Amino acid sequence: MPLPPPDCPREPSQQRQIRIEGFRRADGLWDVEGHLLDTLPHDVQVGGGLRRAGEPMHAMALRLTVDLQASIRAAVAVSDAHPFAGVCGRITPAYEQLVGLRVGPGFRRQVRALFPPSAGCTHLSELVLALGTGVLQTLATALHRDPAVKPFSLDGCHALMTDGPVVRQFHPRWYRGVDALPPAA
Repeated sequence: MPLPPPDCPREPSQQRQIRIEGFRRADGLWDVEGHLLDTLPHDVQVGGGLRRAGEPMHAMALRLTVDLQASIRAAVAVSDAHPFAGVCGRITPAYEQLVGLRVGPGFRRQVRALFPPSAGCTHLSELVLALGTGVLQTLATALHRDPAVKPFSLDGCHALMTDGPVVRQFHPRWYRGVDALPPAA
């Protein structure tokens, strides 16, 4: 369903595109890549130069290589376009610090701790957070879930609240609504 038409005339000011793709590798690992592209519809002075309308203000990418436990085995970041030549791109090697983290509960907190504003690039750090979801969706069909362990996605959004109809229908073991049976001992 599209958004309703705006209630006031407007003109474009900025466009950001984020694309995330997942790949199964021949060695049994998975690559999940994120690409961020910012463009402006008008010329702008930035970083001592002129950026023409439509030229990328930011063009950055990040690849996470993960195993089936969603542990990051490799991370590589690139910055092809950024406002401050010779400065912005120097931070990309810092994203190798992601190696060893596991995507799952607590991942966002760990990323924010590794990359406070002065230790990272705002745009790459935002991309890392988006890639967390991309990793889980990429691995979703390959994971063998233990039926005795509550799926981590439950209680993660309104549709998957353990007292709601979706969980009652598709995950009855974990349903906790008012009409739920008491858990088996």
